[in-house]
Amino acid sequence: MNNKHFSVYEVNSYIKDIFENDIELIDIYINGEISNFTHHSSGHMYFTLKDDKAKLSCVMFKGDTLLLKFRPQNGQKVLVRGRVSVYERDGKYQVYCKAMQPDGIGSLYIAYEQLKKKLESEGLFDVARKKSLPFFPNRIGVITSPTGAVIRDIINVATNRYKGTDILLYPAKVQGEGAEYTIIEGIEYFNKKSDIDVIIIARGGGSIEELWAFNEESLARAVYSSKIPIVSAIGHETDFTICDFVSDYRASTPSHAAELIVPSFDNLSYKISSIDQRLYALMNIVLTEKSSKVESYKNILEMRSPDRKLKANMQYLDGLYDKILSSFYDKIKVERSNILIKEKDIISLVQKSLMNKKSKYAVLISKLDAMSPINVLKRGYTFTQIGKKVVNSVSNVKLGDIINVNMIDGELNCKVEEIVEGKKWQLEKKRRISKEQ
Repeated sequence: MNNKHFSVYEVNSYIKDIFENDIELIDIYINGEISNFTHHSSGHMYFTLKDDKAKLSCVMFKGDTLLLKFRPQNGQKVLVRGRVSVYERDGKYQVYCKAMQPDGIGSLYIAYEQLKKKLESEGLFDVARKKSLPFFPNRIGVITSPTGAVIRDIINVATNRYKGTDILLYPAKVQGEGAEYTIIEGIEYFNKKSDIDVIIIARGGGSIEELWAFNEESLARAVYSSKIPIVSAIGHETDFTICDFVSDYRASTPSHAAELIVPSFDNLSYKISSIDQRLYALMNIVLTEKSSKVESYKNILEMRSPDRKLKANMQYLDGLYDKILSSFYDKIKVERSNILIKEKDIISLVQKSLMNKKSKYAVLISKLDAMSPINVLKRGYTFTQIGKKVVNSVSNVKLGDIINVNMIDGELNCKVEEIVEGKKWQLEKKRRISKEQ
């Protein structure tokens, strides 16, 4: 009996050495169904692989999970590659996975479907948020390989449809590692320019691996964030990428993208000519209808015109006026003989009235003439002034004043030497009269 003693750690380490020195276990492929899946905050993945008879614990460290093209889920059948070893602390053996892919279906396809479902749930595919294409773009930005046939096809189709099309190429990788980053740079470059109306992201057909750059989440979010409308023209008609779903429009081929964006000059000319003819015909119809209405309104206005009513009333007044004149002339004819008979009597009365007026005027003229100051002066009367003031009383003068005595033929300048007032003047007047007699 072997009496040597071992620690638990030594036993687990011994068993670990056995596992890690087994050629079959150090690099092994295992098929199974995932259960108890946990994606730890550290980035490591813990899960169990099982079949209908057994279970096997598995771990996949963060550095290896970053290479996965899909997100593992419970119930999913997978093929893992790794090594079988012992976790000494817990004394259990487990599979340390280095790689994993879906069993029976490509990992890229699983990754594609998972990302598509995720972005669709976030609303990146919503039709309502998609931007409209400009009707007549002045400048088109194209992100593709500068050496492939894609850019030549786009240029040929665009310029054939309209000679003035301006195309600016941003050269990008469209396949292989890091290709998505050059495409994202192209989107950012065009969005910084103010003269780009629409962007085309394009490449030819290929396998899912060759087109994988257009299925990357970073590119999908860059397309979604673009302020400029983006047309995705990747692969052939049957090829669909995540970029197709996020972009504003999807073209089946690069040539189709050019047809979608650039209007045909011939088609435009035909449409303009057709619209012009339709407009001309419609305008003629409208003008004819309007002219008819205007003529109708004109007739109505003329019928209801105030001028028309005025003219009618004026005509009525003219008729009344003619009737009045006719009636007046009829009366004149009747009375004319009476007027002729009485004409002499009227003249005689007028002459007598004039003679009476003349007599009255003669009497008034003689009275006025008698009262004239000139005739009074002719009869020997005078009037006296001191300066311009008429003297009508002896109280208006004093001894020594020079007075002007006005007569019919001149005036006398006299000096007052004596003033005789009142009764004394009357007595003196009587005395002079008696002497004269």
